[in-house]
Amino acid sequence: MKKVRRKIIIIGGSPTAGKSYTARKIAELLKLPWISTDTIREEMREIVRKKDYPDLFFFYETSPEMAIPFHNKYSPKEIVEIVNKEGKDVWKAVKAIIDTDYVWGSFIIEGVAILPKLAHKIKKKDVKILFLIDEDKERVKKTIFTRGLWDAAKTYPDSVKDKEVEWVLEFNNYIKKEAKKYGFPVVSIGNRKDYLKNIKSLIK
Repeated sequence: MKKVRRKIIIIGGSPTAGKSYTARKIAELLKLPWISTDTIREEMREIVRKKDYPDLFFFYETSPEMAIPFHNKYSPKEIVEIVNKEGKDVWKAVKAIIDTDYVWGSFIIEGVAILPKLAHKIKKKDVKILFLIDEDKERVKKTIFTRGLWDAAKTYPDSVKDKEVEWVLEFNNYIKKEAKKYGFPVVSIGNRKDYLKNIKSLIK
C-alpha cells in the first residue's frame, strides 16, 4: 500500500494577526485538524512540574487586576521577551508532535509560541512554516480595545490596552526581523481574501 505523505502546516505570528482564523480556514480547505499552541500550553501545565518549567507558569495566575502593575513594570520589548520564554517551553511539545508519528498524520498548528529561531531547526519536507503579522496600528488597536488579547477587554482599563498595543506592535517587528533572518515567508494581513490566497500559494 502506498504511504500517504504527511502535510504539516505551522503558522506563527503576533497576537491579533489572525492565526486562529487562518488555521481554521486552511483546515476547512484541506480537511485537516488544527490546534493552537495556547491549548498545547494548557495541556502542558497539567502534566509538567512548575519548578521544571517556570516560564510556562509565569502568566498562569495572572488576573485582570495584576495586568496593570505588570504592564507598568515591563517595557514592550521586555514583554516580548517574557512571552518568548514561555514560547520556548511550549515549542518543546510542538516539536515532539511534529517529530513523532502523531495520530493525526497531517495537521495544522498555530500560535505565538512558534518562533523563527526555533522553527528553523525543523528540516522536514512535509512541514510548511509561515508567519503572520499585522502592521496596521489602528486595526491592532481596534481588536485589542474590542476584545483584549485574552478575550477580557472589559475587565481592565484602557491604559493597559494601550500597553498591549505597544507590545503587540513590538512583537510584529520581532517576528518580521527574525523570519527574514531564517528565511521564512511572512504574510502581512490586509484584505482577508487576498492574504488567504497568498497563504494558499505558500502551503502547496
